[in-house]
Amino acid sequence: MPLITFDGHQYDCHQGETILECLTRHGLLVASGCQSGVCQTCITKAVKGRPTADSQKGLKDTQVAQNYFLTCVCKPEEDMELAVADLSKGSMAATVVEKQLLNESVLRLRLKCEHEFDYVAGQFVNVKHPETGLVRSYSLASLPSDEALELHIKRVPDGRMSGYLHDETSVGDALSIDGPAGECFYTIKDLDQPLLMVAVGTGLAPLYGIVRDALKHGHRGEIHLFHASLAIPGLYYSDEMNALADQYEKVHYTPCVLHGDAPDGGKQGDIQQLVKSAIPDLSGWRVYVCGDPAIVNGLKQTCFLAGASMADIYSDPFVF
Repeated sequence: MPLITFDGHQYDCHQGETILECLTRHGLLVASGCQSGVCQTCITKAVKGRPTADSQKGLKDTQVAQNYFLTCVCKPEEDMELAVADLSKGSMAATVVEKQLLNESVLRLRLKCEHEFDYVAGQFVNVKHPETGLVRSYSLASLPSDEALELHIKRVPDGRMSGYLHDETSVGDALSIDGPAGECFYTIKDLDQPLLMVAVGTGLAPLYGIVRDALKHGHRGEIHLFHASLAIPGLYYSDEMNALADQYEKVHYTPCVLHGDAPDGGKQGDIQQLVKSAIPDLSGWRVYVCGDPAIVNGLKQTCFLAGASMADIYSDPFVF
């Protein structure tokens, strides 16, 4: 009889009983809806033990990789421990080891953690203001094999956190971070699947990590990365992206602007229309979209209507 550990307590699970039924029988109130694995309201995370294959059907591969599963259809085959919510790995001190402007409004901040920090390229961390306790999330542009975490911080008008990081932090300062979190990252499920990546502004940060992670894992399919900004001054890391495109024939980089002249090797116009014109049929593609929430939501709809499966669309909208 499997034992289910939840919120520090253990519960016996009867033969043929789902975890949701087990917890409900013991008087726990667990969020649920359809109870048939469709609505995904009861999704939770296994800290220990292996979820059944049936309980992970319909989930994104990034969720499966993090041991998420549906309690309403999981009949456990072994003892399991569940997370009450998305696990926080606790706060950690990180020292600023580099601070550099990438353009007029985007700061590259590199941090060295006091302890080993386990993450997947494309995830994000939460940074805490040392005086006010304010917390903001920033995506990682680095790879786990890099010596430091890399964040791209856009200066937001009247932004308390971005203003602090731009104007008041110095090399050698300590910041408090926690995480990682996020499900927008690369998984090895089809090395030949073509990848579309669309970044708006600092949405390039996670995608710069993801594209390098895909290449590191030997991805064989074509990789098209579009980086959009209002105008040319808002673009950055063009040299780095062009270097990747020169090194790997499968990588295609297109800088895009909404206003003014098109950048070298790039395009001018609305990013949704530019992507739609460049790749009108996205059937079978995997899509990553990161940046401004309104544009990200529009791009997700555009890509879905162009044939991409919702299970193959990964997004990381930035909320300021």
